[in-house]
Amino acid sequence: KVLAENDQLRKEADDLGPRAELDYWRKKLSKFHYLMEQLKSPDVKAVLGVLTTAKSKLLKKWRALDIRITDAANEAKDNVKYLYSLEKYYDPLYNSDPVSMLDAIPGLINAIKMIQSISQYYNTSEKISSLFVKVGAQQ
Repeated sequence: KVLAENDQLRKEADDLGPRAELDYWRKKLSKFHYLMEQLKSPDVKAVLGVLTTAKSKLLKKWRALDIRITDAANEAKDNVKYLYSLEKYYDPLYNSDPVSMLDAIPGLINAIKMIQSISQYYNTSEKISSLFVKVGAQQ
């Protein structure tokens, strides 16, 4: 169910700011972190041991799901890390008058550019465009 939700297209209001993006990824990270902890539990390891001993065909599906879960958890972790690094640049958008905001814009744009060039997951035009829309929507 968590993976199905992860694969769905995001529907958001047009007036959300960049904090909403960070909140979205933090919630996702929390879900996947919890799921990863559950997968490491002794009960799950015992079931996997039985499946392995029985040479079950379910192991192939299990491994595929495990890879998808791990990848989604890594994506959320990576995105949270990079979006947290933007906080100091977008805070003035929330806490300053329009004139003071101008000083923060070049640093924010450079930080987003850095994320696009470095991030393994946040480097698509869709994600960067969405982030710029959120920055532009913040008043």
